[in-house]
Amino acid sequence: MIYNKEMPGMTDQGEVFKDVIGHPTEPVIALNAYLHFAVMYGVSPVGLPVPGILKNAGKPEYREENFNRALQELAWKTVIDYPQSGLKAQAGVTQGEGEYTGMEKILIPHKSWQCGMADGIPVPEQGKPVLVADMKLDQTYNMGRTPYGDRVVYVVKGGTITGEKIKGSVMFGGLDFQLSFSNGAMEVEEIFVLQADDGKYIYLRIAGAAADPSDVRIVPEFEASSASSHSWLNTGKFAGRRELDLKAGTMKISIFDVSKVAMKPDEVNSIRVSKPSGFQDQSWDYRRASMDEKQGELLIKENVTLSPGQMVGETGRSNRNIIPITGGTVSGKIEGKVLAAGADYQNLSNPATIDARYLWQTSDGEVIIVRNAGGFGKLAPTFEARVDSKYAYLNNGLYLSSPPGMGSGGVSLTFYESVK
Repeated sequence: MIYNKEMPGMTDQGEVFKDVIGHPTEPVIALNAYLHFAVMYGVSPVGLPVPGILKNAGKPEYREENFNRALQELAWKTVIDYPQSGLKAQAGVTQGEGEYTGMEKILIPHKSWQCGMADGIPVPEQGKPVLVADMKLDQTYNMGRTPYGDRVVYVVKGGTITGEKIKGSVMFGGLDFQLSFSNGAMEVEEIFVLQADDGKYIYLRIAGAAADPSDVRIVPEFEASSASSHSWLNTGKFAGRRELDLKAGTMKISIFDVSKVAMKPDEVNSIRVSKPSGFQDQSWDYRRASMDEKQGELLIKENVTLSPGQMVGETGRSNRNIIPITGGTVSGKIEGKVLAAGADYQNLSNPATIDARYLWQTSDGEVIIVRNAGGFGKLAPTFEARVDSKYAYLNNGLYLSSPPGMGSGGVSLTFYESVK
C-alpha cells in the first residue's frame, strides 16, 4: 500500500488511501491492511506502538476464511489505541478515552434482540422499585465463540428477593445466557424460578441488552398464578439492571415498574446497541418441527434426573409447571453428562408444550446448550456449541426427539437426525 498520509495524520472519516495503481481504499480496509502487517510481524508499519491485543493475537494464515472478520474486530478494539485511525467509536463512547456515557440514556436494543421494548429501554431507576434479587453463582461456563457471539453461561445457586410487595427466594438452577461482542455490546437471556414467602412459585424470564458491559438493561416477564397475591406481576411493565461481581461470585438484578416513565428517544437522549456483522441472530423462541420431518439416524440417548416439580399454575397466558434438572448421562455419538442446571419449563395449557433448557458437558470438557421443545409428540432439540469444536455440526443440524419416557431418577429421551 502507498499511503496518501501516514496513519497519525489521518483524521477525517472520508479520507482515503490509494494502492499502487491508484485505486481508492476506504479507511476501514486500509486499517485492516495495517493490522494485517501488525499481526503478522508484531510491529507497526508506520512506527506506532503495537497494542497488547495485537501482540497476543497470534499469526493467522492470510487465506483463513474468517481472517478479514478477525481483523475488523481487532480494528474496533484498537480504536481507543489509535483515535486518529479514521474509525468512529460506537455511540455513547468518548473516543480516545473509552468513557461510556450512556448510563442515563434510553437504550435502544438491536433489531434482532428487541427485549420486548424495541423503541427503547428506559433508565430503570426513573421508575418505581419492585424487587431486588441478590444471588450466588454456582457455576460459570465460558463456552467461547458460538454462532451468535462469545457465550458465557452462569448457573445460579440461589438467592433472596426483597421488595415492598414481594419477598422470597431464588431457586437453584437458574440460567443466565450471556453473549458478548467485540464492540462491548451484550445480549442476555435469563430464566429463574422464584418462590415467594407464601410458598407460591413465580416463573421469570428476562431479555437483556447492553451497549457497554457496565450497563446491562433487562426486561423481565413474570408468570405468577392468577389466584395468588402476586398476579399483579403478570400485567406490569418492568425494566431493570443486571450486575455481576465475578470476584465475589454474585449476581444482582434490580427491577422497577416503568409504566409511568415517559420516553421519546432521540439522538441526544438515547444510545443504540450495535453489534458486529458475521454472527447469526439468536432466537427467543424455539424451533418447531415441520409435519414432513421424520426420525433418521440416532444421535444420542440421554437419561435426565429431575427434582420435584414447581407448579406455578394458571397465569392468564400459560399453565406453567417447572421440573428442575439435576443431572444425567448422554451416550451415543456424543458421550457426556447432563449438568445440574435449568429445567423443563412446561406449559400445560391445551395444547401442552415442553420447553426444556439445560446443559451438556461432553467427556472431553465441552459445554453445549440444549433446548428441547415443542408439543409432546413433536419435540425438536436445538443446540449451541463452540464454532471451532468438533461438535460445531450441532449448530446448524435439524434434529427430532422422542417423547420423554421413564428413566432412572427422571426421564429418558432419544435424539435423532431429522430426515424428510
